[in-house]
Amino acid sequence: MARKKNPEDLTEEELRWLLIEKRRTARLERLQHYRRSGRTISILPDESALAMQPLRSSVEEIVLDEQSAANPKARRRKALDAFLLFIEIVAVAGFLFVLFNGLSLIRELNREVAAALEQPTLTPTPLLMAVVLPSGHTPPNSIGGARPNEAEIPEHLRPIVQSLASLPLPTPSPQQAIRIQIPAIKVDAPVVQGDGWEQLKKGVGQSIGTPNPGETGNIVLSAHNDIFGEIFRDLDKLQQGDQVILYTSQRSFTYVVVSTQIVEPTAVEVMAQTSEPIVTLISCYPYMVDNQRIVVVARLQNGG
Repeated sequence: MARKKNPEDLTEEELRWLLIEKRRTARLERLQHYRRSGRTISILPDESALAMQPLRSSVEEIVLDEQSAANPKARRRKALDAFLLFIEIVAVAGFLFVLFNGLSLIRELNREVAAALEQPTLTPTPLLMAVVLPSGHTPPNSIGGARPNEAEIPEHLRPIVQSLASLPLPTPSPQQAIRIQIPAIKVDAPVVQGDGWEQLKKGVGQSIGTPNPGETGNIVLSAHNDIFGEIFRDLDKLQQGDQVILYTSQRSFTYVVVSTQIVEPTAVEVMAQTSEPIVTLISCYPYMVDNQRIVVVARLQNGG
């Protein structure tokens, strides 16, 4: 019987083979354990063949061992990757949601600021509306000739009319009316601001405070019928559909006659402002009598 050698007595080659054999035995035991538990299959036909190929067996066992150990780690890594992907998707969705809400808030804020900055258009009010209609005068063939007819004005309101006559005229602008044409009665005359006695000597007067041509509201224009050019002498001949053309320094606006009426000098309601663009033409009536007013209303058709 061979005597068992001490490790100190073994040669280097013997120690190497002893270590290889020890590793092979341990790996074989692990492989048999995996086979019994169903975690691997037999690749070699028998154990003798395995003993004949220690290197191949070692490689196979190492691979199986590493795959077995790596499977749980791979599953954990896969789960972690899926969780991180979910977190990224949620983060991107949250960012897009915040961005969309932010843009909506900015648009809403801009609308509110624009609404706060937008000032409503004030509707001008005729200054003489509470007194009498403009262009009143005595007939040119009366005693003393033509002059402002103060008898039309209630005595307690005469100081108001006198104070209104001294009001400053509006600052000239390109939007103001400068000329009027009424082809049906051959009217072509200048338009001046103000409808007092002195203004109506120069042409057709626009009541101070009424809108410019083309604007919403009631443009009140007046002129005499039997003095200072008799500009509105034939106002009663106008018919529905006739044109009234107002010019500014930049463009023209065409109005179409819609109504004609005879009223008392105190019918100041015809000067009231409206929600549509119209022009109201006023003159004394009848010719050479001048104790009433003729009022013609035309509605805006277009601007050119």
